[in-house]
Amino acid sequence: MRRLDSSAADFESALAQLEVPMESGDSDVTSTVSQIIADVRRRGDEALLEYTRRFDQLAAEELVALEVSREELQEALRELPEQQRSALGEAANRIETFHRKQLGEDWSYDDGLGNRLGQRVTPLQRVGVYVPGGKASYPSSVLMNAIPARVAGVSEIVMVAPTPGGERNALVLAAAALAGVDRVFCVGGAQAVAALAYGTVAVPRVDKIVGPGNRFVAEAKRQVFGQVGIDMIAGPSEILVIADGSADPEWMAMDLFSQAEHDESAQALLLCPDAAYIDAVDAAVDRLLPQMERSTIIEASLARRGALIKTKDIADAAAISNRLAPEHLELAVAHPEALLPQIDAAGAIFMGIHSCEALGDYCAGPNHVLPTSGSARFFSPLGVYDFQKRSSIIHCSAEGAEPLARIATVLAEGESLTAHARSAAMRSGK
Repeated sequence: MRRLDSSAADFESALAQLEVPMESGDSDVTSTVSQIIADVRRRGDEALLEYTRRFDQLAAEELVALEVSREELQEALRELPEQQRSALGEAANRIETFHRKQLGEDWSYDDGLGNRLGQRVTPLQRVGVYVPGGKASYPSSVLMNAIPARVAGVSEIVMVAPTPGGERNALVLAAAALAGVDRVFCVGGAQAVAALAYGTVAVPRVDKIVGPGNRFVAEAKRQVFGQVGIDMIAGPSEILVIADGSADPEWMAMDLFSQAEHDESAQALLLCPDAAYIDAVDAAVDRLLPQMERSTIIEASLARRGALIKTKDIADAAAISNRLAPEHLELAVAHPEALLPQIDAAGAIFMGIHSCEALGDYCAGPNHVLPTSGSARFFSPLGVYDFQKRSSIIHCSAEGAEPLARIATVLAEGESLTAHARSAAMRSGK
C-alpha cells in the first residue's frame, strides 16, 4: 500500500489521485445499454428471452418459465441448513426492527388563519429489486433492499436476478421468501432494468428500481431514471478507517481487506497520526494477505486505490475523511463519541474498535446500500423513506383563503401571470 503524509508538500495532489468521482459511463457501455433498452421496449418478453439465452446461456420458450414460484421460494427457505436459515432469519429481524423506526407519518397544523396545512405519506405501489448473480450470490442484498420496501407498505415487490446456466441460488431465493418478495424473475442485466422500467407482458412496470449491479446495470438505471425512480448510481465499495492505535493492527488490516476483496476498484484507506502504528498495520497487511482466498483482488485493490495516511492528529484525519465522504467510515478510536461531532459526511459510521464494517454488511440492522464516490455529501443510505412518497396537503377555509389570496395576487402580478392573479383574487372577494 502507498504511504502518504498529510504534512507533505505534495499531499493534496496525492490525495486527489485517490479521489474517484462518480463515473459518467463508458461510451461503448452507454451505447450498448441504450440499444438493449430500446429493444426491450419494442419487443418485450421476446427480447428478454433472447438476451437471457445470449448472456446467461439459459433458454426458455416463454418468460413464465423464468419466473420462480412462491412455492419454490418457500421450499428454498425450508431446505436451507439450519445454521444458514437461523442466521438469515436473525439478520432479517434486525434489519426490519431498525427500518421500522424510519417510518414517516402524516402530519398537519393550523396556520392560525383557519387553514389546515400538512403532509400525507403513502408507500410506492410497486418496486423492482435487482440482485446480482453469476460469480457471487448476495442474499444480504435481497434483505437490505426488500425489507425496507415491505416495511414502507409497498404493495408489490418484484425481484430480478440473473441465473447463468439456470442455476438458482438457494440462499437468494430463501432471502426473497423471508423478505416478502412477491415475484422473482430469473433475468438480469440492462434488459431486466428495462423490463422493470417500461413493463412487458410478463414483467410488471414498477415505480422504482433499487439494488446493485455491474456497469451495464448501473448505466441502465441511469438511462431509465425519470421514467422510474432509482436508489442511486453506486460506484466501487469504499472503507476509510480513522485509527488512534488502540486496536490490534491485524484487526485493521482485515477491515481494509473486507472492502478490497470486493473488486480491484474498491478503496481501502487508513488514517492515523501514529507512524509506528501505521508501520504495524502495514506489516499486518503483508503478513495476512497470503492467507486470503481473494488475495489477488485484494492486492490489486490496495495497490490501485489503497493508502495508509499519516495525519497531523485525529482532527486532521476527520477533516480528510469529510473531504472524501466515504461509504463506510470506521472510527477505530478509544472514544468514538468524542470524535463523532467532527464527522460531517459518511454513508455509515462504525463506532469503536468492535464495530467492524462487516457486521453492518450483514446483520447489525442499518442498511448496507450506501452512497459512494463522495456522494455521501448529499445522498443517504437506502431506507424506508426511499419507498414512501410525500404529498403536501393544503386545505383553506373561506376566511383563511382571503389573506393568502391577497399575498398570492400581488406576487402573481409581479410575475405577469394574470390567470394566477385572478384565480387567487376570486378567493379574496375581489
